[in-house]
Amino acid sequence: MRGIYTSVNDIRKMVFAEVARLSYNYQDGDLREMENIPYRIILGEESTYRDSVFLERAIVKERMRLAMGLPVRSAAEHAPVSHGAEEAIKPEKYYQPPLVNVIKFACHKCPDNKVVVTDQCQGCLAHPCVEVCPKGAVSIVNGRSFIDQEKCIKCGRCIQACQYNAILRMERPCSKACGVKAIHSDEFDRAEIDQEKCVSCGMCLANCPFGAIADKAQIFQTIQALRSETPVYAAIAPAFAGQMGPDMTPGKLRAAFQALGFTDVVEVAIGADLCTLQEAEDFVNEVPEKLPFMGTSCCPAWSVMAKKTFPEYAECISMALTPMVLTGRMIKKEHPDCKVAFIGPCAAKKLEASRRSVRSDIDFVLTFEEVMGMFEAKEVDFKALPSEHRPHGASGDGRGFAVSGGVAEAVAAVIKEKYPNREVKIEKAEGLENCKKMLQMAKSGKYPGYLLEGMACPGGCVGGAGTLVPINKAAAAVKKEKQGSTSKHAYESKFGDLLPEIEE
Repeated sequence: MRGIYTSVNDIRKMVFAEVARLSYNYQDGDLREMENIPYRIILGEESTYRDSVFLERAIVKERMRLAMGLPVRSAAEHAPVSHGAEEAIKPEKYYQPPLVNVIKFACHKCPDNKVVVTDQCQGCLAHPCVEVCPKGAVSIVNGRSFIDQEKCIKCGRCIQACQYNAILRMERPCSKACGVKAIHSDEFDRAEIDQEKCVSCGMCLANCPFGAIADKAQIFQTIQALRSETPVYAAIAPAFAGQMGPDMTPGKLRAAFQALGFTDVVEVAIGADLCTLQEAEDFVNEVPEKLPFMGTSCCPAWSVMAKKTFPEYAECISMALTPMVLTGRMIKKEHPDCKVAFIGPCAAKKLEASRRSVRSDIDFVLTFEEVMGMFEAKEVDFKALPSEHRPHGASGDGRGFAVSGGVAEAVAAVIKEKYPNREVKIEKAEGLENCKKMLQMAKSGKYPGYLLEGMACPGGCVGGAGTLVPINKAAAAVKKEKQGSTSKHAYESKFGDLLPEIEE
């Protein structure tokens, strides 16, 4: 479903916009307006998306709560949607686990790993599906193939044997999208997330056709900070290119975010340059003498997965600070009393920012999708905004962090410049399942002395759960931004001298 605008996207957009309006209009602890919002999103008496208008509004209520950083509730809990919402008012409220949640009564109970016969079955004379089944699970009933689910072991031989492609494997979309196999079925056949395995990449929520999975947001808290006297800076990720439509050009970024109440905007690509310099030095100093290989650090979902799944190689994942953290530190070094909101494509960045070691650097994390809800609430017209020269300073390679391969290429370019006799061998993977395979091969000795780049999302950051446009379109926009940069490589960054101070 990536890149296709659906009713699920529409509901998410409306929820984010309404929560933003609630926050911009909030006065004196009164959150009773929350009770009216579901009736503005789901109109009338007839259902539009599901069997019941009451169910539709109940789901919207839980989406609202998650968008305010509040816990999701079960159908057995009876209370107004605003119950406990005063927790969202706390200015220093961070994400409380779990970050990614299943709204159980919204789950369709999709079949999971079930082999079924479709109407394409021709009841052929040869019936190879019957012949190849090792367990006798396939038989001919009323002239058509029939699979006994009690006997079926899901080996897939019947699928391969059918010349009409009439047999297929049904998989729960969220489970199929999960690269760490963290999703299983509960006692009622609804999706359930194993939080011990989950790395908050968000691929399940991006691929659920019923919109039953959602992550928590800090829209309310961010806007309250914007309404305060404290300066709030937006640190915007390199993947922003093209995300907010053709009218939102880089030259309009500052005016657009100031219309929301931000003091200014800083490109996280500057932090990406600093991360590149740090990882290049780490690689040269540690591989292969101290470490058999080195993995990049910027993708938190990849980093957490690698350390959880291959703990014996945890030290092989770079300890370099991520672009988000480096940018936050840089902003707060210049403006010590400010707050910083990271704006990006990534659900896992919310998890990274909630770590105690990062909380002082990044105060809020919002996705592009959530920020668009804020623009909707404030009725910001991108066309009417003044345009100016964007703040220069980030290199093309720093802006290229947003696409798969961009991080490793940036690090290799620095090493080639500073250590011309040093060879850098690179392997990359996108999607956590492929990342696991890459690490397994590294463990077996396939990549000695390599720089490994892992990206949890397809295509890299441009495929993150909080993005708004198709991956290929976003990647093309990033490429255009990269080519238009005034400097090409990270070693040309004018902020490089700050790195030793920021690392401390």
